Amino acid sequence: MKNLNPLNNPTSLPYSVWPVEAMAQLERDGADALGITLFELMQRAGEAAFHRIRAIWPEKQHWLILCGHGNNGGDGFIVARLAQSAGLNVTVIACEGAKPLPDEAQQAREAWLNAGGDIHEPSALWPEQVDIIVDALLGTGLNSAPKAPYQQLIAKANAHTAPVFAIDIPSGLVAANGTAPGEVISAEHTLTFIALKPGLLTGKARDYVGQLHFHALSLDPWLSGQDAPIARYDASALSGWLKPRKPTSHKGDHGKLVIIGGDHGTAGAIRMTGEAALRAGAGLVRVLTHKDNLSPLLTARPELMVQELTDEAVDRALEWADVIVIGPGLGQGEWGKKALKKVESSQKPMLWDADALNLLAINNDKRQNRIITPHPGEAARLLNVKTSEIESDRLHSAQRLAQQYGGVVVLKGAGTLIASESDALAIADVGNAGMATGGMGDVLSGIIGSLLAQKLSLYDAACAGCVAHGAAAEAVSQRVGTRGMLATDLFSELYLFVNPEILNRKE
Repeated sequence: MKNLNPLNNPTSLPYSVWPVEAMAQLERDGADALGITLFELMQRAGEAAFHRIRAIWPEKQHWLILCGHGNNGGDGFIVARLAQSAGLNVTVIACEGAKPLPDEAQQAREAWLNAGGDIHEPSALWPEQVDIIVDALLGTGLNSAPKAPYQQLIAKANAHTAPVFAIDIPSGLVAANGTAPGEVISAEHTLTFIALKPGLLTGKARDYVGQLHFHALSLDPWLSGQDAPIARYDASALSGWLKPRKPTSHKGDHGKLVIIGGDHGTAGAIRMTGEAALRAGAGLVRVLTHKDNLSPLLTARPELMVQELTDEAVDRALEWADVIVIGPGLGQGEWGKKALKKVESSQKPMLWDADALNLLAINNDKRQNRIITPHPGEAARLLNVKTSEIESDRLHSAQRLAQQYGGVVVLKGAGTLIASESDALAIADVGNAGMATGGMGDVLSGIIGSLLAQKLSLYDAACAGCVAHGAAAEAVSQRVGTRGMLATDLFSELYLFVNPEILNRKE
């Protein structure tokens, strides 16, 4: 049987991510550390791309290489020369620019011409038989929609039947934040160099990147001594947060969590949050909800302690609990507002989600003992901007939320971001399109709240919770696909990720 262990990472991606504005200095410092020139570093990139393409498609004979007027194009010229030397049929189409090519790219271009290669204009007809398209048009410096002739070449590549291999990043995708302001190459594989860039992991990245590969260009030892400002987490990180339990532990050791929400007609939201908290390992979970929900919740999950939400019940629960989660199904009426007002007075660790965030957007406050978990629409209300503005720069939006509201922010979406006011920033590199369904956020709140109750810090609980949540969805999709996945389907796999020692045994 095929090994489906999500801890296995065949592409060996690093766990550090660098902002695009740091890349030029990182390249210069890395080259200096190795005592090589920037052109030699470019040669290494071209060689890495050539060998990766050959490994993926050893039988492909005719390569069409699209080169831009920059260093990304320089990588393409090197790939072209190596492919021609290997006896392959190579066609190069290159764009000209108003400015001279960068020195390294010019050297690569001249080396291609000196090897007998031809360069065709962007308007040239493409060969009838093309087996692979290599995208070396636009690199990490892009911050707006591609213009002619790049736009036309990208569209033509996307319409072609040949698979596309993108060098460093699919052309048209903004490396700083993963936005797609215009035409973007839709690649089957992308090979990036030296460091991961945020735009490869969040925003619209998953629509275009395909299988992501990484090559450090032999800078690994030097890079290991550099402190990256952004972390990338996948399932392999869970064992660092979640240790095996002591054999003599009891339920009191694993936290007392109160969950508040579930107004009339929203029993499902609060039930999913409560069960997720139990499945993630909280010792005791109390749910305060509308009286109409008591019987359905007790019937569905008798392990939950379910009570009617009253002023007295909230007071007792806040005194009893180690951690508070409020928001799933809370509503924005007086019932929910009164409960939130009481929670505001507590200094215990807490998580606010759903309608608690909508109420927070109306009455802003900043506090350090709270995690907030907005999706882009909720984030837009919290920052009083349009949702499109949130999506246009997810990293900046997460950081703005952390500065304005304090504590820790989980900005949900493809490539969920976790940010703290102290400038810690992480990308949860897990999950899939099956998670685009109702209830997934309720489950996430329960998982994070549970890990908070198990004495993880706010930031660690947010990171570990997002990773376990997304990894469970990946495991579900490997069994049944993504279409039709339900939030509660994650419960069948979640135990694997909150007990990572089980996964380690399966490797």
